[in-house]
Amino acid sequence: MTSDTADQAAELAELLSGTGPWLVLTGAGMSTASGIPDYRGPDGLRRVQPMTIQEFRSSSEARQRYWARSYVGWQRFDAAGPNPAHKAVTALQRRQVIGSVITQNVDGLHQRAGTGRVIELHGSLARVICERCGEETARRALDDRMREANPNFEVTSDEIRPDGDISLLAVDVARFIPPRCLVCDSDQLRPQVVFFGDAVAREVVAECFALVADAPGLLVLGSSLQVMSGLRFVRRATARGLPVVLVTRGRTRADDVVTHHLDGALEEILPATVEVMSESDGLRTQAADTFSAITINSSTG
Repeated sequence: MTSDTADQAAELAELLSGTGPWLVLTGAGMSTASGIPDYRGPDGLRRVQPMTIQEFRSSSEARQRYWARSYVGWQRFDAAGPNPAHKAVTALQRRQVIGSVITQNVDGLHQRAGTGRVIELHGSLARVICERCGEETARRALDDRMREANPNFEVTSDEIRPDGDISLLAVDVARFIPPRCLVCDSDQLRPQVVFFGDAVAREVVAECFALVADAPGLLVLGSSLQVMSGLRFVRRATARGLPVVLVTRGRTRADDVVTHHLDGALEEILPATVEVMSESDGLRTQAADTFSAITINSSTG
């Protein structure tokens, strides 16, 4: 552990201590150490252009292109596991330092790390829905069907994106047989995620605003807050006078309003923060035992 990480962990531990469970908002930076890169670099500029909901709905060809790319990208995406940052969030929640977690990620890694009370702001790639009839399907079951329909579709790629998508040559896309709904035979299957250009469900936004209203503070992890879906909760928190602590790499859209911004690697700072709190608990326990021993000796003396 570097001295900078130790200092940041000590600062974060102090900020979070003694105020009740903080609300947490996480972004793509949480999963970079799991091998899933975020959309934006440290400069805040988008490195890849994801498919928009308008494009996805525009034609069968667009959906074929999405599913061909996603079929290949899903293999690496699904193989990714929780990293030390996810596990530290779980540890902090179990210590009741933090409470609910609002995540902008669609990878399910918080839940796989054992974190509870996770609100998936942008949905999950693990579920698929038919936009025509509403039939829901597990992504892994759909993946099995796509593999059966495309036995000779072997395209390798080292690329992976936050939505499980990759880029493919047009010639490869053209030979891919996209999935169809088993109930209505429509090709209008889509992952249950909020595409770019789409809107988060009102009831989910309302639930998150209610969590902000009840929280003593907001801890933002791994998000540049470039899109309003996450930034709105920071703005609501600051409007209520709540402290907002941000831990992420590089600049963000909310740097001028957050209370503290710790610039560093989550997979280093968060586990170190848990360690600092554990050591503090140990010192308090030792002090309490010493006080009890002194009290007993004084009363018997």
